[in-house]
Amino acid sequence: MIEIRIHGRGGQGNVVAAYLLAMAAFEEGRYGQAFPNFGAERRGAPVMAFVRINDSPIQRRCQVLHPAFLIIQDQALLHVPGVTDGLLPDGKILVNSILSSTELSEQLGKSVIALPAMALAKQFLGRPVPNTALLAAFFSLTELLSQESLSQVIQKRFKGKVLENNLKLIEKAAEKVPAGLWKQKEVVHA
Repeated sequence: MIEIRIHGRGGQGNVVAAYLLAMAAFEEGRYGQAFPNFGAERRGAPVMAFVRINDSPIQRRCQVLHPAFLIIQDQALLHVPGVTDGLLPDGKILVNSILSSTELSEQLGKSVIALPAMALAKQFLGRPVPNTALLAAFFSLTELLSQESLSQVIQKRFKGKVLENNLKLIEKAAEKVPAGLWKQKEVVHA
């Protein structure tokens, strides 16, 4: 089973990202589980969402305490105590940031890939919502699920111009990271 924890702020599409990721697993005949954890329910407050993907039914119902992957939608959250807690020793981190991957990796002492997801979202969507860009990058990095399955679930979630712009955004975001970099380096947690 692959466990993923997504950190963001209210209004960044954190929960939507988790649901899209789990839905993409379903599209590929796998099992997916997604659920949020809210603190103060207000725009800008820290929010976590959890995702599990497995080839068999998922029985675990607790929060993801030891993720193989972290997706962080707001770089400022890297300085909040506990955000990287529990990351498996060879786990990976994808961060929405304008800083370089090398710079963030050195700061955290962990393997980090940075993507300017918010800037890409502003360019394609006109809004600073980094979730679909980060998912496209995650799919590209891990090749855990296909970009096609991400496109399919986005088509179920959005319509019209928002759909068109999100499809352009995910194509561009996927190109901005090294495809397959984290493939076969997935950390499996039973």
